[in-house]
Order: sequence, then C-alpha cells, then structure tokens
Amino acid sequence: MMQLSSDTQCNKHSLLNVMNRFIAAANNMDETIMVPSFLRDVPLEDQDGQASVSPNNNEPSFPSKQRDMYEHYLLLKSIKNDMEWGLLKREMGGSFLEMTVKHEEPQVNGGAAEEGSDLEGQFHYHLHGLFAVLSKLTVQADHLTNRYKREIGGGSLLR
Repeated sequence: MMQLSSDTQCNKHSLLNVMNRFIAAANNMDETIMVPSFLRDVPLEDQDGQASVSPNNNEPSFPSKQRDMYEHYLLLKSIKNDMEWGLLKREMGGSFLEMTVKHEEPQVNGGAAEEGSDLEGQFHYHLHGLFAVLSKLTVQADHLTNRYKREIGGGSLLR
C-alpha cells in the first residue's frame, strides 16, 4: 500500500490540506450551531447591510441562491457530507460520476480525441477551480459559525 510522505501532508497548498480545512471548518460549524432552526429567516448579509467581500480580491462575492442562513448551513453541511461519503444516488438515477461518464461516452466514441488529448490541462483547470471553491466554502463556513456565535451571544436570533 502506498504511503503519503509527511511532506505531502504538511504542504499547505495541497488539495488534501484545502479539503481538510473545509471539512474542519464545516465540522466546527456543525458543533457550534446546536440549534440550526434558529438560523431560519435570518438573512445572509450582516445587519449593517454590508455586502460580503471576497478575502482574496476585495470584490463583492456573487449572491447565493440560499434565502437565509439556515439554507446556507444546509448547503455547507451537504457539501461536506458529499466530500466525506461520496456522491449519493441523485434523483435522475445514478451517481453524478455515472451521469458524467454516460455524458462523456458519446464525445469520446464520436472522435473528439482532441478534447481528451490535453488531460493535464483539463486536470489543472479543474484543480484550480476546486481549490477556489473549497477556499470560498471554508471562509463561508467560518463566517456562518462566527455570525451564529455573535447572534446567539446577543440573543438577536431568539424570538
């Protein structure tokens, strides 16, 4: 069995480290938020009306589809579970991986060899995207946890 070297485990720029940071932030969020239903009807924005800002480039982040902190909490928890346990069967029948393979088969068999020839480029493109998404999700999980602590401490979520 192949063993990971200690250098791989300690590299702060590795995919495993980014994944572990997100999972740790999501676990912290899950342990901190004892009563998730308190998050219902609480808007995602801070009460002072500031737009959320991306930490990397100081640009406002894109608006999310979640209506309140509770839906955002569920989204983060669901993503963490998918990462830990794999993708479960989806409503369309089969896993996401199975659907992707079925979708890709006609292209490969149809002579689209040019697209598959740059596998390294495709890998780096998706790896970069995965790093960016996991970093944003980690920041969001930390923000949700801290906001919950702040709101519960002040009692403004309690009705």
